[in-house]
Amino acid sequence: MNNEGKAMYNPQLDTFLAVAEAGSFTKAADRLYISVTAVIKQINLLEGRIGVKLFDRTHRGIRLTKAGEIFFQDTKYLVQYADASVRKIQETARQEELLIRVGTSPMTPSQEIQELWPKVIRYEPDIRFKMVPFENSTENVRNILSNLGDYIDLVAGIYDESMLDQYHCRALRLKDEPILLAVSLQNPLSSKEKLSIDDLNGQKLMLPASGVLSQADAIREEVSKKAPESEIIDFSIYSTEIFNICENEDALLLTIPGWENVHPMLRFIPVAWNYSLTLGLLYSQNPSDAVSRCIAAIKKTMTEEK
Repeated sequence: MNNEGKAMYNPQLDTFLAVAEAGSFTKAADRLYISVTAVIKQINLLEGRIGVKLFDRTHRGIRLTKAGEIFFQDTKYLVQYADASVRKIQETARQEELLIRVGTSPMTPSQEIQELWPKVIRYEPDIRFKMVPFENSTENVRNILSNLGDYIDLVAGIYDESMLDQYHCRALRLKDEPILLAVSLQNPLSSKEKLSIDDLNGQKLMLPASGVLSQADAIREEVSKKAPESEIIDFSIYSTEIFNICENEDALLLTIPGWENVHPMLRFIPVAWNYSLTLGLLYSQNPSDAVSRCIAAIKKTMTEEK
């Protein structure tokens, strides 16, 4: 019998089965490593609890009553079922422990992880991913980043150290993406193949608020000096709403190549500057064992490719 299964039923049933199978209180006591007195006490308690006599005691020994025989068959089934149930839930729990919930949205695509997975599986073949779609609203993004590990374990996104500090999370750097400008198709600048900072004069420029991303802060400083007639519009965090505002306000928005499908009415155009944003996998400061093993495996694959 599975000892862990005993939590699901009265342990007196184990004593009953041992006595019924051994045909003796003494032999059952030896099997259970308890005293004969303890065995008899447990059988008496069980009979008293259910109000039915299970054994006939005679000078020749003990034997099951008719009711005891029925109870014996049902109890064997109950114990076997409990043991099987415990094994089943333990396996389910083991699988859940090795499950990583990946947040996906138009701005946090799972493509990066999908490309890494064939390499990672060499080191961690038991880990599984579950894709968890979410809406890229400002409130959702803040909530997910602040609570990584609760409902979503891993999400791909841009970051820098100040952002990690703000949301109390960690990140594994994957690559640097050049900063482009998203331009409404209605804006005359959308016809250009490349923009200069001078082109920003007289334009609305949407930037993450000061202190959110260091590269955006550097762009803010350069634009203020070289394109003083531009109007800077601050926002706190990237979301789908920000791309809608960009198109509706006929503004220019800092963006990266991976977000080209977020809004169909915006064109992404490179700029004559050397700014980039870091793209990585964001996860909790206290990651699960599965996430820790996954991150370690990704680092190994990245080291091998250098």
